[in-house]
Amino acid sequence: MALKPCSLPGTCQRFQPHILMVLAQIAYTFLYFITEASFNHGMNPHVYITYRHIVAGIVILPFAYFLERKIRPKLTLALFLEIFVLSLLGVSLTLNMYFASLTLTSPTFLASVVNTIACLTFILAVILRLEVVDFRNPRGIAKVLGTLVSLAGVMTMTLYKGHMLKNPWPPIVHMKKGNTVTQESWLKGSILTVASCITWSIWYIMQAYTLKRYPAQLSLTTWMNFVGAAQSALYTAIVHHDRAAWTIGFNIDFWSTIYGGIVISGIVVFIQLWCTEEKGPVFVTMFNPLSTILVAILAYFALGEKLYMGSLVGAIIVIFGLYLLLWGKEHDKEASKIVDEECVHEQEEDPMKLTNK
Repeated sequence: MALKPCSLPGTCQRFQPHILMVLAQIAYTFLYFITEASFNHGMNPHVYITYRHIVAGIVILPFAYFLERKIRPKLTLALFLEIFVLSLLGVSLTLNMYFASLTLTSPTFLASVVNTIACLTFILAVILRLEVVDFRNPRGIAKVLGTLVSLAGVMTMTLYKGHMLKNPWPPIVHMKKGNTVTQESWLKGSILTVASCITWSIWYIMQAYTLKRYPAQLSLTTWMNFVGAAQSALYTAIVHHDRAAWTIGFNIDFWSTIYGGIVISGIVVFIQLWCTEEKGPVFVTMFNPLSTILVAILAYFALGEKLYMGSLVGAIIVIFGLYLLLWGKEHDKEASKIVDEECVHEQEEDPMKLTNK
């Protein structure tokens, strides 16, 4: 029997969601540093969120209008209210808390705590039956173990330091630091980080339901950006009365807004919506630890920040947990295909079964 040749295009298509999510986490890695530099320069985080999503909406709008004309469902009042809540959870409320906590803590801390989104999303998905866990099947056990192992890795990176690794060379990039973070502001920032993780998890779960009624990822991305920008602008106008904050120059503030708008709120959000529809919300969130690892490595080699042995040990544990969960979900998908094929085969053998039901 001749062996079936390995097809590179077929392999790339099979692992397309995995590749896209890795690229998305690389994009998030640069976001941590470019936004921190912008905020240290004086950019208002809430103004940044508003401008960023306006940019994203303007860029994605023509693609959504022309490419999804035939598949875009009619926007009803109920569906618009659902998108309004989705925008609140994914843009205005969550990101305002998220970036406010960045100014009060640090990128490494924020990237570490955000990894709990994967576990929170998994728990919510199981409760809402978006994820099926069968403890009698190895793949079901792998999904649970993968989530728990990844959480253990995250906690290791966050709580355990160990020996400090010596920097091999002086910092390549010197980033200007903002004001010294006090214990009170760190506590406030930690609370905002945890709150943003909870709302972010709900956002990922809600996407899976909204995409069933509005299966147009580009259009949904556009709506979320514009609605979220309007919500953030209203909040900023009420809370902050400094008109000068809305003026930005052609500097790091401008480039961070362009990068955040086009790359993150535009391309990456579209990728996440597509992967959520293909693989589910848990699959998307399980890649979050990769950005934590990349942030720690980049900060160590490029910025000269301290790197501890606990971060390396935690990173290895996280990667192992991610592999377990992806293995479980991959076999879960294959099993569902087999069940569907068996049902089709039974109907072909005895078509009367369908009519007798």
